[in-house]
Amino acid sequence: MVKVKVLELANHISKIKPGSKNEIKPKDPEYKILEPVVTEEMAEVGLCVEFRKPKSAEEVAALCGKSLEETKRILWELALAGVCFVGKEDGIDKYWFEIWVPGHMEMIVNHPHKESVENYKQIAEAFEAYGRKKAPITAGIFPVGTGPMRVIPIETSIQGETKRASYEEVSKYLNENTVFSVSDCSCRTSREAMGEGCGHLKEDMCIQLGHAAEYYIRTGRGRAITREEAFEIIKRAEENGLMHQMPNADGPGKTHAICNCCGCSCYATRIAGMFLNNDMVRSNYVSRVDKDKCVGCGECVQVCPVNALKLGQKLCAKTPIVEKKRVDFAHNTEWGPDKWNVDHRINKKNVVDTGTSPCKTQCPAHISVQGYVKLASQGRYKEALELIKNENPFPAVCGRICPRKCESACTRGDIDEPVAIDEIKKFIAEQDLKMDTRYVPKLRHEYGNKIAVIGAGPSGLSCAFYLALDGYKVTVFEKQKVLGGMLTLGIPSYRLEKEVINAEIDILRELGVEFKTGIEVGKDISLKYLRGQGYEAFYLAIGAQLGRKLGIQGEDSEGVITGVDFLRNVNLGNEVNLEGDVVVIGGGNVAIDVARTATRVGASKVNMFCLESREEMPALEEEIEEALSESIEVNNSWGPKRILEENGKVIGIEFKKCLSVFDDSGKFSPVFDEEITKIVRANHVLISVGQGMDWGRLLEDSKIKLNPNKTVKADSFTLQTGEPDVFAGGDVLTGPKFAIDAIALGKEGAISIHRYVQPGQSLVLGRDRRQYSALDKENLTLQGYDRIPRQKVDHVDGKKSKETFKDLRPTFTEEQVMKETERCLGCGATITDEYQCIGCGACTTRCKFDAITLFRKYDAQSVPLEKLKPIIVKSIIKRKGVITARKIKKLFTKDS
Repeated sequence: MVKVKVLELANHISKIKPGSKNEIKPKDPEYKILEPVVTEEMAEVGLCVEFRKPKSAEEVAALCGKSLEETKRILWELALAGVCFVGKEDGIDKYWFEIWVPGHMEMIVNHPHKESVENYKQIAEAFEAYGRKKAPITAGIFPVGTGPMRVIPIETSIQGETKRASYEEVSKYLNENTVFSVSDCSCRTSREAMGEGCGHLKEDMCIQLGHAAEYYIRTGRGRAITREEAFEIIKRAEENGLMHQMPNADGPGKTHAICNCCGCSCYATRIAGMFLNNDMVRSNYVSRVDKDKCVGCGECVQVCPVNALKLGQKLCAKTPIVEKKRVDFAHNTEWGPDKWNVDHRINKKNVVDTGTSPCKTQCPAHISVQGYVKLASQGRYKEALELIKNENPFPAVCGRICPRKCESACTRGDIDEPVAIDEIKKFIAEQDLKMDTRYVPKLRHEYGNKIAVIGAGPSGLSCAFYLALDGYKVTVFEKQKVLGGMLTLGIPSYRLEKEVINAEIDILRELGVEFKTGIEVGKDISLKYLRGQGYEAFYLAIGAQLGRKLGIQGEDSEGVITGVDFLRNVNLGNEVNLEGDVVVIGGGNVAIDVARTATRVGASKVNMFCLESREEMPALEEEIEEALSESIEVNNSWGPKRILEENGKVIGIEFKKCLSVFDDSGKFSPVFDEEITKIVRANHVLISVGQGMDWGRLLEDSKIKLNPNKTVKADSFTLQTGEPDVFAGGDVLTGPKFAIDAIALGKEGAISIHRYVQPGQSLVLGRDRRQYSALDKENLTLQGYDRIPRQKVDHVDGKKSKETFKDLRPTFTEEQVMKETERCLGCGATITDEYQCIGCGACTTRCKFDAITLFRKYDAQSVPLEKLKPIIVKSIIKRKGVITARKIKKLFTKDS
């Protein structure tokens, strides 16, 4: 049933006469936001309160016909509900209305009794709907500087701008006021109530000043803070990639609040991000990129709230890339839904259509390769490490075992040889390992929820790292006695020494991560038990730790073992001694590790046999070369037929000739010539043809499902399984891959878990999908570059390396790093859409190269609300004229 007086009040606050064209109806958000919190009695009193004309309770009582005591009570109820302001003038409480937004709608959403919004979802929905209702009406009619909300630049971003005015500085407003409060963000509160949160949480986000602070403190919407605390909140918001906006209807150089906003939940920023009506909220500034300084690291792109920045290319193209010039704007074109970006919360683009640097694109974790290479060239090793750790917590590990997909794609390789990216990364990480005080990232938040990570391999450790950075209480459960998963148990020390793994894991300990080893979840404890212990979410990353068998005759003979089990025994320090001839079956990197390890534990001769030809072998070329240097023989195009045994012990193996491994579509479908065989004598056979998952009893009594290959069924983007609180990543999701792939998924798992455990957050809205595409190398002009030779580390003598488990591979010298970093072509650079940019300056806080700055393009001050109408009317008339003129011009152009 419609509350008649409340509906009348909604029109009264809106300054609309009943029966007029724009009359507020029961379906409108202005009514819907009042209906749950305003009674008819409250509305009767509210109808006697005026817009921006403060009145005392005595004055209102005289108008509404109620007693003074009753009027005071009801006015306070209205103020408490957020329907009107209350403030003292000469010691007397005065009450008045403000505009809906920014104003009463925020106040109603920020009701001191939080259950108000939780119980009445329509309050949250009404706040969101108001922006959708008003956006089409306001398109193009508010000149720059006149919108009800306006971006104020991050102050450090304009410190070098001599033309800046004091009203563009956050510090001006904080220094001029004496009363401050901080409250939850009303936009994020609304989003949360609708289950549409973006992961940026609402608490302690918006700062109120002066009379607004007094109101928020009195009504319990916010808590009192000092000026120093206000500055600290501003600083913390900037560190977390947020921007600032302020209510803009109080007149030049005046405001009553400073909001710390994101582009994925804020309704004011949505005016630019979704409705593309940017003039309504922008500051006087736009960002500009110095391409000569820019290294395409993409840090600025990640924090831009309106996707005005994207990665493009810096290298010259044979066919010049012409950027599409925007010609249609809200102020010169009819601006309907066909012009909006309705899906702005899920379709953010990191890269322009023509692509960006191949190294960042091809890296599974999309690390800012150009960025850390440039920092290394400047000797800024700690900053380079920080940039790497934004995406990869284990640079020292990856510097030794990474498959170097970035190098395979490196544009420099089209000139001579790729940049030695991995060696540079290894050098950077090495500097940190040598330091007495190592780099430990600063905590971003202190959330405190308990999270369990199952499995201490690269994916689980990565997830734990990024959760710990947000202050979560993370416990990692590992069934083995050692940490590191396959990094420790599957990779030999001559490639990755245990001290390196442990040194990088130690950083997790410093971040507060707790480790419990020798505990198998599913056997010793269950997920149900851990839930009972207060763990709110789980990340399953147990890896592919089970060696696969061949399913051939004689496979159960003594002396036959999977390569995974063999490496685990060696790495655990168990006594392993292989005497005589050893045959390793497999052609991948793990098979190479198995073969090279066999030479170090007593084998007199090691033979590798694989289905693939030398060109098809999945092992990296350098790994194969290292095996050959250690006198390991590689036999290509042979498949195992049967294992020969005598008295239950292996004595040899029979192979058959493999004619082809893959069919015409590239699918694994080996074809053999059964008539061509050979028998190879062997005392031991080590099978390294793949890995599988050993789930044990971990998934008992759960809704989690597995695929036929035993990988877990989970959403490929959010990593959520059939149990809502359980997420999975790494090899259990993808099947066996490289450590860097597992690390990348670990970070995504941390993002999902953060969103899951925080109330009202969506797992997808406002989330970076991290879709990168590389530039077209065929369209590059690569003539004229110096042929600077690639720096190389000294070759390791195979005769020496096969005698030890120590990693004998040297690291680049600093001189080599300086020479090698010069070889980087600097393929990528950030590109700015100046119209889309709203001049917040968040990008400048992330740039380590002073490559992006704010430029003062406009010279607009705010206009007090009372003086705004004639400006808007003039703007409407002008806009209509421009639109008509453009239509006529197009018509004549078409006719001609």
